[in-house]
Amino acid sequence: MSEHCRIAGTVRHSSVDGPGVRFVVFFQGCPHHCPGCQNPETWDPEGGGETPVEDLVEQMRATRYLDGITLSGGDPLLQPRAVTALADAAHEKGLSVWCYTGWTFEALMQGAAGEAALQALGHIDVLVDGPFVQDLLSRDHIFRGSSNQRLIDVPASLASGQAVMASVW
Repeated sequence: MSEHCRIAGTVRHSSVDGPGVRFVVFFQGCPHHCPGCQNPETWDPEGGGETPVEDLVEQMRATRYLDGITLSGGDPLLQPRAVTALADAAHEKGLSVWCYTGWTFEALMQGAAGEAALQALGHIDVLVDGPFVQDLLSRDHIFRGSSNQRLIDVPASLASGQAVMASVW
């Protein structure tokens, strides 16, 4: 039986969810419920629709002119097996993988989202971490909604055991 995930939708060509042109998957389900969230319809873990991960992989593979994929939501790390499968397929195509989460890197390292989510981190290039904080809304912090959120170079961070900021440009 193939792996399924619950998503709110996809965007084939986005230029606002990471650098370049990106295929975006909006996962369904989020425990953070940040006030002012731009996607509150993704909070309900029973919302959206169930989709075979292989269908998402095929959509991504069939989409031309991509620089990467972005896993957003909701919180993708609630569905770590799907994150891992999508990330691996993107890397096979030579694409970068960004993931947005309401957990901080440090909380993830301490197991806040579970062991499978911690393992999924090893398949992500850049993690945009932390909850959206409406009082810290920022138009100056590219690819983030609030100034507390960070762009984390995941491979470098896992190697060093602490958050290493990503160089986007």
